[in-house]
Amino acid sequence: MSEDVDHPHGELAVRLIAMPAYTNANGDIFGGWVLSQMDQAGGIAAVERAQGRVVTVAIDAMTFIRPVRVGDVLCVYTYVERVGRSSMKIHIEAWAQRFRSHVSEKVTDGAFTFVAVDDDGRPRAVPSA
Repeated sequence: MSEDVDHPHGELAVRLIAMPAYTNANGDIFGGWVLSQMDQAGGIAAVERAQGRVVTVAIDAMTFIRPVRVGDVLCVYTYVERVGRSSMKIHIEAWAQRFRSHVSEKVTDGAFTFVAVDDDGRPRAVPSA
């Protein structure tokens, strides 16, 4: 995972606003909601690289750095770290553009593994880049 937290790494895959319905009892956005957005963003990157259907098979590492708050715009960035025969490791960073101040802060960082699958759900080879 990257130690540089000055700017996002990768391509913007998902951008959405954190709403009150996604909060815990403390008023912060649930980590599970953020994880779900990261999984979707990683899935987009994996589908593009695999040129077809993929499934999430592992979350290799994930670090929650700062909370996401209601009104923040969550921006999720992805890049392909590694491609195997059928699997891909996608690095995913979530950044919050803070409500009102518009300051961007890295809030979550992780590495997800996806596997390319055929129509029957069996692993298939990822095409060469």
